[in-house]
Amino acid sequence: MRRYPVSSPEPPANEGTRNDWGTLKTLVPYLWAYKWRVLLALTFLIGAKLANVGVPLVLKQLVDSLTLSPQNPQAALALPVGILILYGFLRLSTTMFTELREFVFAKVTQSAVRTIALQVFRHLHSLSLRFHLNRQTGGMTRDIERGSRGISSLVSYTLYSILPTIVEVTLVIGYLVLHYDIWFAGITIAALAIYVLYTVVVTEWRTNFRRTMNELDSKANTRAIDSLINYETVKYFGNEDYEARRYDRSMRSWEAAAVKSQTSLSLLNTGQSAIIAVAVTLIMWRATKGVIDGTMSLGDLVLVNAFMIQLYIPLNFLGVLYREIKQSLADMERLFKLLDQHREVADAPDAKPLVVSGGEVRFEHVDFSYEAKRQILFDVDFTIRPGTTTAVVGHSGSGKSTLSRLLFRFYDVQSGRIAIDGQDIRKVTQESLRRTIGIVPQDTVLFNDTIEYNIAYGNPQASREEIIAAARAAYIHDFIESLPDGYATMVGERGLKLSGGEKQRVAIARTLLKDPAILIFDEATSALDSRAEQAIQAQLKEIARDRTTLVIAHRLSTIADAAQILVLDHGRIIERGTHAELIARDGAYAQMWARQQARQEVPASPGGDLDMESAA
Repeated sequence: MRRYPVSSPEPPANEGTRNDWGTLKTLVPYLWAYKWRVLLALTFLIGAKLANVGVPLVLKQLVDSLTLSPQNPQAALALPVGILILYGFLRLSTTMFTELREFVFAKVTQSAVRTIALQVFRHLHSLSLRFHLNRQTGGMTRDIERGSRGISSLVSYTLYSILPTIVEVTLVIGYLVLHYDIWFAGITIAALAIYVLYTVVVTEWRTNFRRTMNELDSKANTRAIDSLINYETVKYFGNEDYEARRYDRSMRSWEAAAVKSQTSLSLLNTGQSAIIAVAVTLIMWRATKGVIDGTMSLGDLVLVNAFMIQLYIPLNFLGVLYREIKQSLADMERLFKLLDQHREVADAPDAKPLVVSGGEVRFEHVDFSYEAKRQILFDVDFTIRPGTTTAVVGHSGSGKSTLSRLLFRFYDVQSGRIAIDGQDIRKVTQESLRRTIGIVPQDTVLFNDTIEYNIAYGNPQASREEIIAAARAAYIHDFIESLPDGYATMVGERGLKLSGGEKQRVAIARTLLKDPAILIFDEATSALDSRAEQAIQAQLKEIARDRTTLVIAHRLSTIADAAQILVLDHGRIIERGTHAELIARDGAYAQMWARQQARQEVPASPGGDLDMESAA
């Protein structure tokens, strides 16, 4: 018996351990893609700060030019027109350079957000079915939303607040060192150091509350989304109050964390204000003493005061900015962790497009487990010859639907291989593989869009005539035309406005429009009444005539003419052959056939009624 390499059924998720620097390192390449815009924006930033620092210098000259000399107190004062014009120009330049910086950098920020959001979206679609079966949709969408918003916030706070403040602090301290007593620079540097250290320590402590809030918010949102998606189930069991209590428990925990976060802000603000007040008082004391001693002019006093005001006004918001930046980094961390999720099923580096010559499908000694401790398939080995139909029957949980998931390569087998026309599906691109296969699933889920959109999803480039032709072939065209909005009728969330039979016929039309070389019918007519089933079964047989077809069936009457019938039991093929051969063998298949024939057939309610209550 031939065996193939064994792979782990559950590769560990490569989520990694992220910190703030790691998050920033991930973000920088997206911004640096527009390096010329970044450099130009930084140039405008420096220009704005040079103009802003120049304002107090001009103000000093203006005050000094208006100060009367003690030796000639009656001297006439001349209007310093040039200084006033320069003062106004610098004020205007500050605003102009600031706006130019934002104008140039806007595309960088928004493009980075769009690129990252698209990359996360594509990556989520590339993850295996295992990830999506375990996901919590509400919490995940909230993480994506907050992470995208966090990128904009981080860039905004950094480029528009933190970097300008650093540039201005550097310029101011440099001027103080060059022109005044060392005490001015010393007091300013000491105050800044204490202020930044205090802000960082307290904000780091407060960030834990934010992380807790994020987790609780995602948890509450997940419960809310899950409850609303299962609206009918909630109503069936009258559990509205129960769902409200579950949601309220989550929101109470979030409320407690939010209150702690908000009240701890008072401690941060009080300490910051105290540091600033002491520093400004000391600076003004040294400046006043200098004027009294005659070592400084009134213009110098005004200059130092203006410097401190310009410097400490943005610093007054440093705590808020630092907190927001930390919150943005925490939000982005969760977003980037989605990108770190391990791609369990990935194209091989040398993967080539699948080339279909006849459409032969082979399962060669396949073993498979969703979980290491629970094996689903055992040495499954069969071939579907080109252009023929193979049916698989068996009790629920025997592994029938697993065959279709493996053929679509939603998972990789642990042992053995699956080949199409001799090509191992693990060595071809997933896109070409799935383009070759069409499926009509038992549980059809539709997009919350029009009927036309859902049929056209099988081939988005199809013309309207082709869409209508597919609907006719699936025996749903007349029903659609009878609706007030026709093909423009909205089907609702997951297609809930349609009956089960109508949804399956839309799924059949969608697959017909795809026109695949290989077909899978997974209980494709299980939701149809007997008359509709007979009509569509005839059409499905016509569709499958020249295609390789795998039929997963419960009603044995629908697959009696299959070229090969496989009977699965607990993941093993226990019988195989044609309908006649299996009946003659008088084994498990024959017993299933006898039970179904003896069962009193109860007519199913005809499919074709659209719930128009919500559409009215």
